[in-house]
Amino acid sequence: MGCCTGRCSLICLCALQLISALERQIFDFLGFQWAPILGNFLHIIVVILGLFGTIQYRPRYIMVYTVWTALWVTWNVFIICFYLEVGGLSKDTDLMTFNISVHRSWWREHGPGCVRRVLPPSAHGMMDDYTYVSVTGCIVDFQYLEVIHSAVQILLSLVGFVYACYVISISMEEEDTYSFDLPVCKHLFIQMLQIIEQ
Repeated sequence: MGCCTGRCSLICLCALQLISALERQIFDFLGFQWAPILGNFLHIIVVILGLFGTIQYRPRYIMVYTVWTALWVTWNVFIICFYLEVGGLSKDTDLMTFNISVHRSWWREHGPGCVRRVLPPSAHGMMDDYTYVSVTGCIVDFQYLEVIHSAVQILLSLVGFVYACYVISISMEEEDTYSFDLPVCKHLFIQMLQIIEQ
């Protein structure tokens, strides 16, 4: 089997997805983004399942991975719409934290080039609110960094979907041919016939 087969490519793609999802998981933990943390956790589990299915020739596991990639693309499209405020969504809501806290994306205050200054809270402001933090000088705004993360996830998932479908079709074809064409099966079948004849 060559190194550039669909199976080998899917293994590499799953590894890239794991690295990307782990990186994203770390920054979502730093920002207390509970909805993306939960989604990333499920994604990591299913990618590991797909990786295992690819390595162990288990097409059913790869099918689960394939269905999940479609859901994962949908989730990441939602995140892009959320941060770009498409369709009435607002990045300033607490939707990503399940309305548990006022935390926002970690990139909001720690993006590349950002200078963070703590301003004294207003008289009627709350001390635990993030309105007294001023961020200036960011090279890229935080919402675009989140959109880039989601776009990378979508790209990896779409390519993974195509390769997973290919690997499933190849493994199904091999399963059909292995059931009758393997020399070992033929040999066992011939031996069984000889035993029955005696």
